[in-house]
Amino acid sequence: MRRKILLLDTGREWGGGTNSMLELLKRIDRQKFAVTCCFYNNYSRGNSETIESILNSIGIPVIFIPQRRQPMWAKLSKELLRTLFFFNRSLKKEMIARVDEIWRVLPNAKAISSIMRAGQYNALYMNNQPSTNVEGYCAVNNLDVALIQHCRIEPQLNAALVKRVNERVDAVIAVSHGVNQSLRQSGVDAQRCFTVSNAIDIHQTLPDRAEVRERLGYAPETFIFGSIGSLITRKANHHIFQALGQFKRAHPEAKWKMVVVGSGPEQEKLAQLAGTEMIESHIVFTGFQNNPLDYLAAFDVFILASRSEGLPRVVLEAMLVKTAVIGSNVVGTAELINHNETGLIFEYGDIDRLSGYLMTLWQDATLRQRLIEAAELRVREQYAIENYVSGVEMILEKCIERRTHV
Repeated sequence: MRRKILLLDTGREWGGGTNSMLELLKRIDRQKFAVTCCFYNNYSRGNSETIESILNSIGIPVIFIPQRRQPMWAKLSKELLRTLFFFNRSLKKEMIARVDEIWRVLPNAKAISSIMRAGQYNALYMNNQPSTNVEGYCAVNNLDVALIQHCRIEPQLNAALVKRVNERVDAVIAVSHGVNQSLRQSGVDAQRCFTVSNAIDIHQTLPDRAEVRERLGYAPETFIFGSIGSLITRKANHHIFQALGQFKRAHPEAKWKMVVVGSGPEQEKLAQLAGTEMIESHIVFTGFQNNPLDYLAAFDVFILASRSEGLPRVVLEAMLVKTAVIGSNVVGTAELINHNETGLIFEYGDIDRLSGYLMTLWQDATLRQRLIEAAELRVREQYAIENYVSGVEMILEKCIERRTHV
């Protein structure tokens, strides 16, 4: 008998976690699992695709829970609480969370619970992290179903949330060993934590670097630095621009471009920073693109300067297409990049070190070749998508089976 799973995604944008989820759903054993997705938002991306259209194309039904705007009373209450508890950040955060729970979390939990009951689901599988899936924990309080949490980024947990996780969750799937360690250090029971590393399709057809560069109009003699991702503060593209400013001042003769693939609220600030650093003529903002592998293949160096990550798929993709990688020393990224072996690592925010690595890889083709060969081999040996799918399937199956016999 197939097990019925409701997959809950409460996110607001189409990110790496969404792509990982889709790769799982394309390959999950339909003889064992009947998955229905439950989203708050019908994400869209640059080519007018929506998450609903993609799920429909692979035969996965989807339910949307419409989200209402924050009521005025909640907005005013939170402003008052910020004023009253300005002296205690943690208490202020806790009180604001209570307001959010009343107007947003509990109504969503009620809707999710109704869907679970009506559909007679065996499990609720949440695709974000505990702090953004509180409604899921509330929804199953009185339901005898398995609860599985996928944690795709280094989590932010307080004591109350850890208590809630330990009381109810059957398994937390961490996308990296670093995320797993963060969960346990925060107090989540170790026996509930499992690592299933993010992965990619190593058998897919890969773009040809020379053909892509010609199609995108990148001259052979131009060195291409690049980044891919949402233009948000956490991704720290401003650190990359500052490092590139240093690079230009040190090597004004260099012919290079920095190609920024993605969209987001930080784009205007980044454009202003490019002017301040006098590198605006070198910067190319492409907006969102639905063919990231093409751009990764066209880059000479891919840079990920984030403040936090889980296990970034984009680094795996860069390694697969044989592009050298520089990354910040944060959970997930550091797990993929062995310094001076499969890439180069700098401490988050260390602009001088990042700039030095840009210069090093620009100058040293032999080093770039050594790094990309070792990185590609590691991805192919350790991060095949089949391992990811089978790992998640095993956890889902065991959790549902255990809950059935409770």
